Amino acid sequence: MSEPAIKAAALALLTHDDPKLTYKAGQFLGGLMFSDTPLTEKQERWFADLLRKHGLPPLADGGDAHG
Repeated sequence: MSEPAIKAAALALLTHDDPKLTYKAGQFLGGLMFSDTPLTEKQERWFADLLRKHGLPPLADGGDAHG
């Protein structure tokens, strides 16, 4: 998944009308906005779960967060 797509999706979650994010999720998403480090598989799964939980589309080919 591309860095611009990750940042755009993180921003979409952070600015969602009713995000109901935990503090930990907010820290994670904020970190994604400034990090150039690729996501680990665990981070990709969590990010995909956050997107799905908040009704946002998946990021990458095949319907998951791997790309």
